[in-house]
Order: sequence, then C-alpha cells, then structure tokens
Amino acid sequence: QVQLVESGGGLVQAGGSLRLSCAASGGTFSNYAMGWFRQAPGKEREFVAAIRWSAGTTIYADSVKGRFTISRDNALNTMYLQMNSLKPDDTAVYYCAAGPPWSTEYEYWGQGTQVTVSS
Repeated sequence: QVQLVESGGGLVQAGGSLRLSCAASGGTFSNYAMGWFRQAPGKEREFVAAIRWSAGTTIYADSVKGRFTISRDNALNTMYLQMNSLKPDDTAVYYCAAGPPWSTEYEYWGQGTQVTVSS
C-alpha cells in the first residue's frame, strides 16, 4: 500500500543544481525516518542524507555535506533533496526511502531517478 515515487532527476552540468522530490502515498509519514540513497554504475548503493520527524534532525554523507540539503513537507507527504554545486561523481540513480518508527531499517523504497552530471 505504501508507495514512494521520485522525480526531478536529469542532466546538468558540473556546478549546477537539481531538486529531487519524493512523493509518498498510502499512509501518514510524519513520524517516519526518511532518507536519500544513490547508486552509481558498478558501485554499491550509498547513503546520501536522512531526516527524521516533522522537525527532525538531518544527517549527511561527508561527500555531499555543504552541497545538498534534505527537507520534508509532512502536509504534502513529500521529501526533497536540493543538490547544489553538483560534481560528475554525483552521477547516480537516486532513491528515496522511508522507515517506520518501530523499525531500525528503511522498509519502503522508491523506483529511483537518474541524475547525470556532465563535466
């Protein structure tokens, strides 16, 4: 019943910006931990950023800290990832994920959206 759908990916030049969106349906997610992950070709999926609760704390991978900003709008059941100063190494499929408050893992995942950064 729970569904997460990412959007906003695309092709951008190095130094540019993109904003990814993750629309959640099938429940109320204000109490869920939510985060972004990415996977580049031939590489393992890696953590990007996470946010917890309606006014929760945020956590970022060192590789994106200072460039990416995670946020959420509980009224719209939507999570965002603002990506600035993009680098070619940011090229990957980006996935949003949600974890119920009773779980320590991300139980629900979106289908992913492609982000390509050219040099």
